Amino acid sequence: MFLRKSRVEPLPVTMSAVRMGERLLQIGIDDPGLASALAAKVGLSGNAAIVVTNNADAARARAAAASAGVLVDVQVTPLATLPFESGAFDLLIVHGMRGLVSSLDTNARTAALREWHRVLRTGGRVMTIEPGAAGGLRGLLRQPHPDDAYAVSGGVVGALEAAGFRPVRVLAEREGYRFAEGIKG
Repeated sequence: MFLRKSRVEPLPVTMSAVRMGERLLQIGIDDPGLASALAAKVGLSGNAAIVVTNNADAARARAAAASAGVLVDVQVTPLATLPFESGAFDLLIVHGMRGLVSSLDTNARTAALREWHRVLRTGGRVMTIEPGAAGGLRGLLRQPHPDDAYAVSGGVVGALEAAGFRPVRVLAEREGYRFAEGIKG
């Protein structure tokens, strides 16, 4: 009775505002359970895909999706050459808690973001989940830290604007997460 499972969604699921019937693409995988929870939100009328760059992450994504009972198309491919048609997705979520975006060199980041822009429909949204301000011991242990060039160029907000997303904004910094969003005009 007291060990009932919580019905409160994780903060990243709530912040994503993913809806039933949407076409969702997730880039990278930090937390397989989170990726599955996001994919579950599109329901049977939607479509969910995850792109990762290696087979180990693909296996983690497939196992989590199977455990959660959700259908997810998992693709292993370079971030700058996605195997999807232009305008194929309504929402793109980038899992960057382990530095997916910030760890790319400038040319690779630019190419990846242009490709992400291409696969979104006009009016589609991209949302990034990166490490935010954390206090206490968690703040001391948080890794990775973006390189100076990434920070000077405006971080993910600057990168999204450079790729053609408008408007771009930081949605919130809560619970150690930093959420940013851009719209494909």
